[in-house]
Amino acid sequence: MQQFEPQLAYWTTTITAFGLRVLGALALWLIGRWLISFGARMLTHALDRQHLDPTLIRYIRSLVTITLNIVLLVAILGYFGVETTSFAALIAGVGVAIGAAWGGLLSNFAAGVFLIVLRPFKAGDYVQAGGVEGTVREVGLFGTTVLSPDNSVVLVGNAKLFGDNIRNFSANPFRRVELTAQLAHSVAPQDAVARLKPALAAIPNVLKDPAPDVEILGFNERGTLLAIRPYCHTDHYWQVYFDTNRTIAEAFAAAGYPVPEQVMRDSGRARA
Repeated sequence: MQQFEPQLAYWTTTITAFGLRVLGALALWLIGRWLISFGARMLTHALDRQHLDPTLIRYIRSLVTITLNIVLLVAILGYFGVETTSFAALIAGVGVAIGAAWGGLLSNFAAGVFLIVLRPFKAGDYVQAGGVEGTVREVGLFGTTVLSPDNSVVLVGNAKLFGDNIRNFSANPFRRVELTAQLAHSVAPQDAVARLKPALAAIPNVLKDPAPDVEILGFNERGTLLAIRPYCHTDHYWQVYFDTNRTIAEAFAAAGYPVPEQVMRDSGRARA
């Protein structure tokens, strides 16, 4: 029995030391996680006081939380005697492999950061970018959700949005509706302009300042072509667009204007 006492004492000491290390690592993990969560909450409150965009705050909080968790894990492994230098190299290698495999996702992530920082648009803006048009519902980590005019939801990669021309219709307080009206040769354009201007001003949600534009845009084989351009807020664009078309038709019908017909001139007679 006495010959086993040294081995028993050795294993007892070893197991006790290992158990204490496990308890210490567990305590370090719990305390570290609590400190990380506490720090993330404090960071969120500080950024909220700076009135930063909520999406940008989520970006920063996620990045800081992930980084601190990796540092905590490396510290615990070092506490157990694991060579952290080689572990850090392993993490870097894994990061390079993931970056190569998920290059598209990372480019979308980077573009999302730029969209949040540069703010070419925000949630609620009506934009045309990345081959889609509609109201921005959310700018996410990898993609932006857009609600199209036909009430369908489109998810566009941030890299495609950031790499394309972005047209923000909500950046200014009003937007111009651009339409044209064809007059027959026998119709005096001044008479049509005089009828249309007060009729356009009476359309709901058409702005009085700037006042609607009704001007001669050009001439063609059917007669005079008018440019009809009322102004309105982006939220009322389609209502004003359709009401303007209806107003043009009603005004021309009430005036008894003839239907524009194409008139072809005889080139031989013209030369004579």
